[in-house]
Amino acid sequence: MPTGMLLSENLDFMVKGIFQIGDTGIWVTTTHVCLLIVLIALCIFAICAGRTMKKATDVPGGFQNVIEIIVDMLDGMVGNTMGKNGKNFRNYIGTLFIFILISNFSGLLGLRPPTADYGVTLPLGLLSFTLIFVNKLRYQKPSGFLKGLCNPWPFWAPINVIGDVAVPISLSLRLFANILSGTVMMALVYGLLGKIAYGWPSVLHAYFDVFSGAIQTYVFCMLTMTYISDAMTTEE
Repeated sequence: MPTGMLLSENLDFMVKGIFQIGDTGIWVTTTHVCLLIVLIALCIFAICAGRTMKKATDVPGGFQNVIEIIVDMLDGMVGNTMGKNGKNFRNYIGTLFIFILISNFSGLLGLRPPTADYGVTLPLGLLSFTLIFVNKLRYQKPSGFLKGLCNPWPFWAPINVIGDVAVPISLSLRLFANILSGTVMMALVYGLLGKIAYGWPSVLHAYFDVFSGAIQTYVFCMLTMTYISDAMTTEE
């Protein structure tokens, strides 16, 4: 894998190798570094938020107000979608939402969004799929799970299995493809227009990084909540 820079002059959309770990053939890529930057930023925010809430006042102001707005927004989104079951998943969905959103927004800083790498979105899809599968077995029991696979007829089971297996793939590919397409478009704009691409591309950034990034974050989390809610549905 060729070496590359974290911040490419032409905002190349390809994943670049920064350095190799010994002679193992394992590379540290732009995705790893950008992902580390996002995680460090989130950890710093979490630490600051924790310290602020320990000294919380009855009348919020400043940073405390921002934290409460974020928490209320995420709790409302989860509660409205999952109902009474939302309280058990609000931490996971909230963490997932903030991580994907900040990853998508990182393109505004000239970074290559981690979510533009399928190696990042696929584990997110598999993690959500694991929660879906575990809750399906927990609430529907193995007998109900097998009955659902054979619905409406037993010979329909292979198709239902394919439908279940397609869940993490569709979740991860949707997020990956939409974020990568925005990264490719911006790379083409800066690469083709060069020195005249100053100022006005901010409009494109506002769409690809902010608007599209926020929409894809919401879609990923909304589908995850919907699938989990369906898995927890039992026949009366």
